[in-house]
Amino acid sequence: MSRIIDTAIGRRNVLKGATATTALLAAARAALPAGAFAQGAGPETKAVKLGFIALTDAAPLIVAKEKKLFDKYGITEAEVAKQASWGTTRDNMVLGSAAGGIDGAHILTPFPYLISLGTVTAENKPTPMYILARLNYQCQGISVSNEFKPTGAKADASPLKEAFARKKAAGKEVKCAMTFPGGTHDMWLRYWLAAGGIDPDKDVSTIVVPPAQMVANMKVGNMDAFCVGEPWNDQLVHQDIGYTACTTGEVWKDHPEKSLGMRADWVDKNPKAAMGVLMAVMEAQQWCEKTENKDEMAAIIGKRQWFNVPPADIVNRIKGDIDYGDGRKVTKSDLLMKFWNGGVSYPYQSHELWFLTENQRWGKLPADLDTKAIIGKVNREDLWRAAAKSIGSADADIPKTTSRGKETFFDGKVFDPADPKAYLASLQIKKVA
Repeated sequence: MSRIIDTAIGRRNVLKGATATTALLAAARAALPAGAFAQGAGPETKAVKLGFIALTDAAPLIVAKEKKLFDKYGITEAEVAKQASWGTTRDNMVLGSAAGGIDGAHILTPFPYLISLGTVTAENKPTPMYILARLNYQCQGISVSNEFKPTGAKADASPLKEAFARKKAAGKEVKCAMTFPGGTHDMWLRYWLAAGGIDPDKDVSTIVVPPAQMVANMKVGNMDAFCVGEPWNDQLVHQDIGYTACTTGEVWKDHPEKSLGMRADWVDKNPKAAMGVLMAVMEAQQWCEKTENKDEMAAIIGKRQWFNVPPADIVNRIKGDIDYGDGRKVTKSDLLMKFWNGGVSYPYQSHELWFLTENQRWGKLPADLDTKAIIGKVNREDLWRAAAKSIGSADADIPKTTSRGKETFFDGKVFDPADPKAYLASLQIKKVA
């Protein structure tokens, strides 16, 4: 009897493997040149090295590894390697796995653009990259030291303006931390401060601190506020060191966050393997989206080899249960991290235009940058669509256009991707004229 059962299981596994291979080939054929298939049925390589930072939005990569979804698509030697900082991620991405670096990563959405343009690389040498998918929406946090809790600053940062000014007048530096210049956390922090009348380049000092070091640095008084992803904002509250002024979803509801970024040369050389990586991550996003999987997800990513963080610091906010640390508590908030439903995974070109426009706002990219051209090179929504079709995604999860349209922020500002210059003109605090 046991032999019969083993044989049946074996047949099922073979069939599942065959189905995955068929999906992989179908997706690759739909998105890539016919010549890409001269090497045979499977992916060109079984190996890929992907980086991640210890942030909850890296969960799809970790889940794809833990649930053997990479293996399902023939990427049986997938490595998901922790990076010490976004600077390390950049350096390893430029190196590539052949030189001891990485092929792709869980990455700040603007990063593939900054690396492709060479604005953040050594000697400003461009390293072409692609964005294959968006990993998540919202659920980052802007936290403030308990020193400023009496101000009552929340999404409206204006109560901090006078308090920060007093601290500066007393000869003390006001430090606001983010994770990398030009990255998502930098953009959220700057938007929040500027909307409250605080110039992030004049009224405070913006400093770079790796995500996992945020709580420890605030504990010893090295910063007054920070913007970072979870679980670090919730951990700060649990340790009673500071409070969450707002989640970034309160600044821009359902905003794009991290992406799956890959070296362009790796994707071009290994088109079928790239589709395998993409489909594995997309299936992991679907798994992460499900409410019934949240506890297991927190347990998985909290493991020592991943975050080395108690699941209790992770699980509440991914369920939408937010303790701000200042008396405010919300349960089942729609500002939880979103991974899939309704097109979350799709890399909207309009969203990438916003990040480029904000980098122009703060002088981190030239005002005359041809944003359409660079988005056309970096954004691979065509690969995403092919992968989504091959894994049987619902129509509701596949956007019809490359733009989500006009976006409205908490302060009433509107970003129209058809007219980014009008958006820039509407902003009072900025570096550009």
